Amino acid sequence: MAYKKVNSINNTSSKSTKKKGKSTNSNKKEVKEEKVKTKNSTLKTKNNIVNNKKKTPIKSNNNKNVKAKNKNTIKKTKNSSVNKRKNINNKDRFNKIIKMSPYFLVIIIVIILLLINLFKVLIWVIDEYKTVDYIKDYSEYFIMEEEENSEEVKLVNPPTDKKDDYYKYIDIPFKSVDLKSLIEINSDTVAFIHLNNTNINYPVLKTTNNDYYLNHSFNKSRNGNGWIFMDFRNNSDFTSDNTIIYGHALLNKTMFGTLKNVLSDSYLGNKENNIIFISTKDYDYMYQIFSIYYVKTETYYMTPSFNNMEEKRVWLDKIKKRNISNINTTVNENDKILTLSTCKSNSERIVVHSKLIKMQENNL
Repeated sequence: MAYKKVNSINNTSSKSTKKKGKSTNSNKKEVKEEKVKTKNSTLKTKNNIVNNKKKTPIKSNNNKNVKAKNKNTIKKTKNSSVNKRKNINNKDRFNKIIKMSPYFLVIIIVIILLLINLFKVLIWVIDEYKTVDYIKDYSEYFIMEEEENSEEVKLVNPPTDKKDDYYKYIDIPFKSVDLKSLIEINSDTVAFIHLNNTNINYPVLKTTNNDYYLNHSFNKSRNGNGWIFMDFRNNSDFTSDNTIIYGHALLNKTMFGTLKNVLSDSYLGNKENNIIFISTKDYDYMYQIFSIYYVKTETYYMTPSFNNMEEKRVWLDKIKKRNISNINTTVNENDKILTLSTCKSNSERIVVHSKLIKMQENNL
């Protein structure tokens, strides 16, 4: 029995050793498997690390691209904000310009007008020098000679009162000029006018209108100083009721620039200064001044003819009342009138009226 127990014990121990052998084997397998697993996991981690290393530069590139995109978007936003500010500033400037534009326009217009006026003044000054040169060039033709009263002298509408100033003037000699030579230079020449102690000593021209000789000289060249001319509505032989002669009042005292002298009492104190001398191709005339005045621009005093004597008498009464001088000359509707007209300003005229007192043939 004891043997059996030992055997049994041995059997059990062998069995347990077998079991233990089996368990150790299994543990070994497990350990191996775990080692394999750990190796695999380490391999996987290594692979992952390699892969990650391979992938990381892509991610960095992407990050760079993202950063670049972000920078571009930031720049764009900055640029857009800057552009917006610029647009706002431009709009503000534009609005300011629009607000200021009336002032700028006014300034520009003023500057343009000043330049135009300066140009006109320059041209006017140049024309004045040209006019002086023309007068010098033709001065040999502008000489008037005294002509004593001939037996054929004709007194025109003598007053009944022998004490009238009329009779003080009829003894003054005529002044005559050879008009033929002047007509050869300019066929529009109809007379020659002279007024003592002034520069008025020029040929009188006449054409088909009252505009041409406002800006043309004696030789018909264009000149803003113009020339002395007769109203185109008048008869060239001075037979009209009122013969009107025009001329510019120039600052250089040519043309009618010295007509204002007749406004001086000292000037009119000399009786010879009260006479206007006219010489034509056929006759010499003497006119006695009876009215001098300023007047606003009008056409009334420039009436060349009248429908009847009553109309002329009313006209004479009106222009005589305008007289601002000390002259007291009788005049009536039977007199032939000579009117000189020039500018005092753009809106005012100096007017001198005279009446024909005697005439005779021109012997030159």
